[in-house]
Parts: sequence; structure tokens; C-alpha cells
Amino acid sequence: MIVSEAFAGKHFAVLGLARSGLAAVEALLASGAFVTAWDSREEPRHTLTGRVDLADPLNIDLTGYAGVVVSPGVPLNRHPIAEAAAHAGVPVIGDIELFAQARPSLPAHRVVGITGTNGKSTTTALVHHLLRSAGMPARMGGNIGLPILGQQPLPPGGVYVLELSSYQIDLTHSLDCEAAALLNITPDHLDRYADFAAYAAAKARLFAMQRVDHDAVFGVGDAETAAVANWEASRRAADRIHRVTGEDLLGLQPGWPSLQGPHNLQNAAVAVAIVEALGITRAQWQAALPTFRGLPHRMERVAEADGVLFINDSKATNPASAAPALAAFPPRSGGAGAGRRIHWIVGGLPKGDDLDECAPYFGNVAAAYTIGDAGPRFAELLAPYMPVRRSEMMCEAIREAIEAAHPGDIVMLSPACASFDQFRDYEARGDAFRQIVEALTEPGGSEGAPC
Repeated sequence: MIVSEAFAGKHFAVLGLARSGLAAVEALLASGAFVTAWDSREEPRHTLTGRVDLADPLNIDLTGYAGVVVSPGVPLNRHPIAEAAAHAGVPVIGDIELFAQARPSLPAHRVVGITGTNGKSTTTALVHHLLRSAGMPARMGGNIGLPILGQQPLPPGGVYVLELSSYQIDLTHSLDCEAAALLNITPDHLDRYADFAAYAAAKARLFAMQRVDHDAVFGVGDAETAAVANWEASRRAADRIHRVTGEDLLGLQPGWPSLQGPHNLQNAAVAVAIVEALGITRAQWQAALPTFRGLPHRMERVAEADGVLFINDSKATNPASAAPALAAFPPRSGGAGAGRRIHWIVGGLPKGDDLDECAPYFGNVAAAYTIGDAGPRFAELLAPYMPVRRSEMMCEAIREAIEAAHPGDIVMLSPACASFDQFRDYEARGDAFRQIVEALTEPGGSEGAPC
């Protein structure tokens, strides 16, 4: 794990004992800090009995504490811990800020920070893959994989690649990334912010923490990201600002099985700009892009049967993130097999009342199969543009899509919704899709399908 003498002898409170919270507790204890920890659940508290003071930070005097470490899931705009900490003059921080404070104790290294509403997990994993393929030591963490504090420090010359949500950035105050990237900003998580502008400002703070002689990479496509890029360009040398579209990579993209579609072209372009800023050559990244396997639940190819490709894009929890998946498979042109290709399984717990961001790609959809709470509303929205089946349940949607699909078609789960009406989370939803597809596409699978 990552430890630092910077924490020795100091008092910290840790609120929330999921993976990142527990990793923070262990790192602080190993660094010689005194820790008060709390979680509403008994099980994680029990694992720390006798090693920390177990008390709710809201019920103790926080005066003199070095920080209150909270989970990114704690809504600072509503949770009383923010006011309690401010009253005691104690900063509210997250595990990424602890990592930032521990950096002077680590062997010489660099840090990459990647944020954006959509695509940041794929881009983070891709940067990690490109660095390791080039022989550069790298660790991946933040909002993806294992908590960064729980991982072993890198040897000299290594790179920590961090996916950073706006929530994590809110809890971070001193992370100076050698390379930082903003992919895009679209409305999401607005229950945590006063308005869309405040959400965009949270993303922009990643660059405010940087030294101006470090590299900043920006996707191209929305006004909010462009505004952040323009501001950073006003205070940095021109060679430190990188605005990427991916157009120069178009000819290479057909050779990347796990990076199809316009959105992944930009993800790849951002990743390339980052690794080039770190010294990776074109020959190195070009050789590594075709071997990237992608991430579960993000345009994941789960099966191919009778010429039909099945794609699990369960991570698409809003229309903005579903739209690129629809754009990735335009209709076949000419010949007997010409026409729309996508059999779109869509629905769940809606985050809004429209699918406007998906509308430009409705022409790619052969049929829609609506599920979950959003099903009736989405069926009404889509009926003027395509055949619609009101499937309600995932298994029925997959069955109907298989019956309708022809060789060369795609059956794709890209829900444009949260999962919580029928599933624990988007991962459980994607796992269910994969399991049902595997069962239904096996010989005699209809009888053994888990539905």
C-alpha cells in the first residue's frame, strides 16, 4: 500500500468504509496516523474493531483533526458532515487527496488524471494499456479498479493513471497532474450541484490544480469543454494545450476491435495525446491499440451467434452515453443486406424525460426493445422512428431481438438509464445480459435460459 510520513501522528476521521474508505484507513494506520472511522453498516465497522476509534464524525469534536476523509458517494451538498467539518476548521477530503499529499514520499513518478462525463473509464484503461505495452511501469486507480492507496508504490519512472469523477475532484485540493484530460461535459449528477455550470466547474478544478507547465488534453464536441480549454489556453504555453478530434486516427480505427465508434475515436485520440506527452512514440502506441481488450459493460462484445453480434453497453446510464454506441454501427449500404443494423435494448430507471441526444442516430436502429420503468415513455418517444417492442424485462427483450435479427445485425444493451429499478447496479445489469445471451445462443438455450 501507499504510506507517507506526512500522516504520522495526525488525526483523521474516515466516513464511509467501502473499498476506498477501507484502503484509506489502512494507509493512514500504516503511516502512523490516528484514525476515527465510521460507516452506517456494522460489517465494515466490525473489521476495524480494536484498531481505530469507532465513532460517527458528526458526534465528536473534530477540532485539531487533519482531515475528514469521506467517500465520493457522500453528497456534500446535503450531508451535515460538510458543515460540521467547516465549523471545526477541518478540510473534507477524499482518498485522492491523501494520495496527492503522499506523493513526496513516493519514488519519482508522474500522474495522469482523466475526467469527463462519458468515456473516462475506457480512456483511463487505454492509457494504462499503452504505457504498459511500451514498457513503462503504470498503476491504474481512482474511479476504476482498486483504490490507489491500496496498491503498491511504483518504481522510479512509473506513472499513476487516475480516473477522476467530479465527486472525487470535489474532495481533492492539491493533485498536480503531469498530464490531465477532460473528455466532455454533459448534464449528469445534477442532484449534487446547484446547476450544470457548477458541475462543469467541478470538472475544471482538475486543471486549476495543475502547474501551468504541465499538459492539458481536451476532447472536442461541447461548449463547456471548449470553455475550459480556452481558459487554460489563456494561461499556458501553446504546446501544453492539446485539443483532439481523432480525425488523424480514422484510418487506423478499423484495426481496433474494442474501440469502434466516433466516441472511441476521440477516447483513443485523448489517450494518444496523453501518452505522447509522457514520451511514448507513435510506433509504440500504434502497435498497442489493436491489442486493447476494452472494459466490461462498455461496448463489450459478449458473443457472436449466427452472424449476430451481441454488445453489452450497460454502463450507458444516460442518453448522452448511449448515443455514441448507436453511432458506432451505421446502416449497411447497398446490396440485399442493406439497412439498419441495431436491435436496441433500452430503458431502466430514467434520468430524464427524453432521448434527444440519441435522436441523431435513430436511423441506425432496426428496432427498439423497451424495458424497465422508462419502457412505456421510451416506447412512445421511439415509435415514430422505428419498430418498438414493449418487452418490459431484459430476458424477453433479448429473446425478441434474437428472433428478429439477421446476420450482420447487432443486439445491443445500451439502456440510457440507471439500473436501480430492476438491478443492483449497471454491472449486475450487464452481467445478466451476458448470462442470458450466452444461454439463449447455445444449442437448446431457450430451455436453459435464466428467465
